[in-house]
Formats: sequence, C-alpha cells, structure tokens
Amino acid sequence: MKEYDPNGRRLPIKIDSASNGEHPPIPLTPEEAAANRQAHRDADTFSEKLGQSRRQFLKSTCGAAATLLAFNHVWASFGARGGSFFIPEVAALESEAAEAALGGDEIIIDMQTHCVDPSGDWAKGKDGERWMRVLTEVFSQASQCAYELDCYSAGQLIKEVFLDSDTDVAVISALWGGRGHNPTPTEYADKARSLISAKIGRTRGLIHGGVLPNEPGQLEFMEVQARQYKVDAWKLYPQWGPDGIGFFMDDPRYGIPVLEKAMELNIPVVCAHRGLPLPGLEYQYSKPDDIARVGRMFQQLTFLCYHAGYESGVVEGPFDPRNDKGVDRFIQACLEHDYTPNQGNVYAELGSCWRHYMSKPDQAAHLLGKLLKFLGDERICWGTDALWYGSPQDQIQAFRSFRISPEFQEKYGYPPLTAEAKANILGLNAARIHNLDMKNLRDARITDPVAGLKKEYSRHQNPSYQTYGPKTTEEFVAFRRRSGGFPGAKCSSREKCDGTG
Repeated sequence: MKEYDPNGRRLPIKIDSASNGEHPPIPLTPEEAAANRQAHRDADTFSEKLGQSRRQFLKSTCGAAATLLAFNHVWASFGARGGSFFIPEVAALESEAAEAALGGDEIIIDMQTHCVDPSGDWAKGKDGERWMRVLTEVFSQASQCAYELDCYSAGQLIKEVFLDSDTDVAVISALWGGRGHNPTPTEYADKARSLISAKIGRTRGLIHGGVLPNEPGQLEFMEVQARQYKVDAWKLYPQWGPDGIGFFMDDPRYGIPVLEKAMELNIPVVCAHRGLPLPGLEYQYSKPDDIARVGRMFQQLTFLCYHAGYESGVVEGPFDPRNDKGVDRFIQACLEHDYTPNQGNVYAELGSCWRHYMSKPDQAAHLLGKLLKFLGDERICWGTDALWYGSPQDQIQAFRSFRISPEFQEKYGYPPLTAEAKANILGLNAARIHNLDMKNLRDARITDPVAGLKKEYSRHQNPSYQTYGPKTTEEFVAFRRRSGGFPGAKCSSREKCDGTG
C-alpha cells in the first residue's frame, strides 16, 4: 500500500490555507505560520528523543499533542488570551498522557461530511462541468489518485472519516447543483450509505435529500427521495438557483412548500447552508435570518443552520447586535425571535467554521463562547465538512482539548466548555435530532465490522494528513475566470462574481 508522506513532512493538526471550495483560500496569519514552523521543529526534537522517525512520531497521539502544544506556545507569545489546548507538556513524550488529553469515548456524529460519485456521470451541463473543474483543477487532492475522482469517493470517506478519526456516524450531506449535474446525487449517497453499512456498520451512515426548490419538479423529487432512498433529513442551498438567483426559506413560492412537504413526508429535519457566501451568487441569500423565522413558523420541524452563519475573512469577537457579519447575524436572528439557551428547534452546526477558527484561539473562544451563551450546548451540532479537509481527526482532537480561558468567561459571560458540553456538541444533540439509540451506538463499536477493521488498520496506520480543498487564491480566481463565475451565476457585476456584494 502507498505510504502517505513517508518522510513526515505533514503535521497531524492541519493548519493551512485550504478552503472547502465554497470560498477563496485564506492566507495563513503570521501566528499560524509561526505555529507550524515551531511544530515542525518540535517534531524533530521529540522524534529524536523517542528514537522514532518523524513519520512514526507524527502518526502517534504524542505527535498530535506535541503539535497542539507548539501552537499553544506560539500563540501565547503573540498575546492570545481567550483559549488554548489543555494538554500537559509531558504528553509530547508519553502516550498515556497524550491519550488522556486528546482521546475520549464520546459518541461522535458528524453532521456534515461529503463524498462524490467517482463515475463522473454528473459532469455535464453548467453545474456538473463547473463541479468537475473544482474537483480536478482547483482541489489539489485529485493529483494523488490513479483516477482523479476516487479521492472524493465513499471508499475514501470510509478511510478518512471512520478509520483515521474517532467518528461514529457520518451524515453524507447534499451539495448544490441541478438534477443530473450534482456530484453527490441522492442515488450515490444511498450507495455510499450502503457501503458504510456493509463495511462499518448499519447504524453508521445517514444521508440528506438535496432540495433545490427553485428548480422545477423538486416537490415531486422529495417524494422519490423519501420513498425510494429513505433519506434521513433534507438539505437546502438557498443561495443557489438555476439562473443564479436564490430564495429565502420563508419565501411562499419556494421555501414554504418545501417545509410543508417535509412535514407531510414525516422527515422533519431540515439542514440549510446559511452563511458562508458562495462566490458568484447573490450575498443576500446567504444571510441566516430566515432560518430563525421559519423555525418559529414550523415548530414541528428541526432546523440546522449549517456553518452557523460563518463568513470567511470575518474576525469573530464578542457578540455585537449591530454586527451584520459572521456568526453574530445568526445569534441576533435567534434573539429577535425569542430563542433562549437550550430551547427551541434551531441549531448551529460547526462545519468549516470550527476548522477555520481552531487555529485562532481568541476567535475560537469567542465563536464557541457566543454560541454556548446564547444558544446553549444542547443546540450546537458537530460537523467538519470532511472530505474537503481530509480526515476530521485533527478537528476532533483540537475540540476535545480546547478550553475557554477564565478571563474570557468572566469578561464576556461565556460558559465553560465542559466535558458534558463537548459530549452534547460532538454527538448527543445529533443523536436526539435523529432519534438514534445511544446504547446501540456504543455497543456497535464492538459488534460492528468497524471494530475488526480498525484493529487491522491500526497495524498499518496510514493517515494522509492532507487537506483536499484549494489552497491558493490564484488557483481559485483562475478557475472562476475560466468558468465564468462560481458556482452558477452570470457575472453581471464584480460583486456577484467575487461574492463580496
């Protein structure tokens, strides 16, 4: 089997400029670049002390602990005061201490993972052709595979998510793109769930039914997805439209009929891409206000605000009700509609936003602190946007060990990020949303095929420590220029094509 990174040049905690393909890559800050350099120096030192190669050391839990410790030291030298990774110094050399700091037995349910049908049958029409360019020209991982789309397949998801991380359940999330031109058609998501069931365990995969209601025939297609594919939830991309124009979730023409159909079909979980503006589509349709509005209108449904209103490039600070950018918009919408902590039917989901802010400790403390304070730990769900960032294990380890400083707790009224809160966020909330049996999930760790598969894999553990998304602005801009806008708009203005409107 091919050995990924045999010389150990990649760190187990991946801090780089990769995006999930839905926004331009963000260059590393001086603090992040310095932290990576220190972690590489420490890998040399500690691997030599332990008599191991760099690759051996970095594959171990000690390697992950040493990397996070290096980040702590550098960020403290830059004046970070809001958050840090709670790891003893000895964890860089002693596996038991490293495991105690970074391990855990929580049930982990990843509410946002992605895989792509490797056949490429969807690569036709405007959306399909643009997705193919993204996956083969913009995303760097394609060059690593014998056939370029294999890097995004269900098989790759099993390796990265189930074998190289502690994830117990993965939700395969739908992507934007019209029917026949979508890289994750419901038919393939269903096949991926079956593959997970066969190789990992029958309770380990859930799938979204993608709904793009401004495309004709979507209500009828919801019936097909419910009846034929037994989807577990719905996924909306309100920013997308076949002509580049999106919709609001409480739009009586497009949004309301979908929510009424979800109730009729008795699949009451609705996930929506809110925040994270998509370049080439109109900014107004990315705002998360509407998910709070429809939450009050449809209290029989459960709503997940994917990305929690996050915007790339926005600095997250203390909550400001006047701020109309980033996560504050979502929190303000919830407050305006009288949502209180741990009450109601609207949840925040952390896909991409935790990955972005976990390397910015003060902003990470504000992100989590605000969500804990105003939504409550029972209204936040774990999600990682894997496969775009490779294995989510580094996100899990960083989250398990992260703490909000006493200073920030006192100054901003943030609750502590307790073990109980982390367990709720990592999996218990999602289990309640999807009515998953926790005892069965815990038993499945022993009885499902994954137990034997992980035992065998542990003998030849081979994590890639590779992110999949685009890493340079030049690549991203060149792609958008070639494709005439991304992901589906006619570039009538710079604001629409750049996603800055």
